[in-house]
Amino acid sequence: MSVVLIIGTGDMGERLAAGLATSGRVRRLVLAGRSSAALAVVAATVASVSDCLIEPVRADATRQDAVAELLAGTRPDLVVQCAALRSPWALASRQDPPARAVAAAGLGLRLPYQLPVILSVMRAARDAGYAGPVANLSFPDVTGPILRRLSLAPALGLGNAGMILRRVRAALHAAEPEADLPLIRVLAHHSQVYASMQAQYPADPEARCRIYLGEDGQRDDELAFRAPALAPGLRYNAVTAAAALPVLQALLPGSASLRWSTPAPGGLPGGYPVVIANGAVTLDLPPGLTEQDAIAFNDSMARRDGIEKIDDDGTVHFTAASREAVAGVGYGIAEPLAIDDLRERAAALDAALGET
Repeated sequence: MSVVLIIGTGDMGERLAAGLATSGRVRRLVLAGRSSAALAVVAATVASVSDCLIEPVRADATRQDAVAELLAGTRPDLVVQCAALRSPWALASRQDPPARAVAAAGLGLRLPYQLPVILSVMRAARDAGYAGPVANLSFPDVTGPILRRLSLAPALGLGNAGMILRRVRAALHAAEPEADLPLIRVLAHHSQVYASMQAQYPADPEARCRIYLGEDGQRDDELAFRAPALAPGLRYNAVTAAAALPVLQALLPGSASLRWSTPAPGGLPGGYPVVIANGAVTLDLPPGLTEQDAIAFNDSMARRDGIEKIDDDGTVHFTAASREAVAGVGYGIAEPLAIDDLRERAAALDAALGET
């Protein structure tokens, strides 16, 4: 029976906490969050639906020292990082010009909201000598490769490619309800999730997810877009949780191996088929697909999130399309983003969006 630390108790943190607490695999679940009131509600809810020991801890995960102290005191078998400065859904209901411009620029432009907490967590893990796996939910397809360049990559990311795998499973079940599912391997980037969730088959073949079936890797990319359409919204979080929970359970000590698809294994860009066994995460590419080609595909898809390239020091450069989308909105929010400029850039984004 394992000890798991979940950082961030928003909607996704609560979903993953409930799933782990009721799995029968976790003895003690430590929930860390900044808001005492929200933390108490989530802890009470999860304790009420499970027999797991739930321990709420108020902590600011942007403080590296606080996270290091939490890791040292908790000694978890697994860390699940779900926190961000602002939710990626924060602009979903806004129609004002600045919000629409920032949304059109791609999620990459909002890295100053998505990167600071996981950066703090990984630096704290290094400081505390924590050697167990960290699973990251915060924009892993892009934060992972940034952290990899700093030798701080989490074990893997959650959601995205796994969500597309779930969509493929749903399509296959609908087509042949009684048939056993084949091995499904997904090569896909976060930028492709919305088309899959909305069942919008891209006309451009280069923009399609790559779906491989069976051990021989027979291609059937259309399967990623064949399940019933779901409009964007928090309902996507149900699919994210369903995609993430098998991964989290497979990372626990003594688990059976799992063949799945996840974002950012070892900090690679985008999502890949993987094997999770004995705490290790390795690529499970189909025959004929090289790691180099898989990475090149996901690098090209990152441009659809506004990411042109990432320098060796972690500095992020945005695409011309991303810069053009926010021309005249805010000051310097699409300039190259250095690791040391995250706080300042988040403040600039807040000012451009009228956030307080």
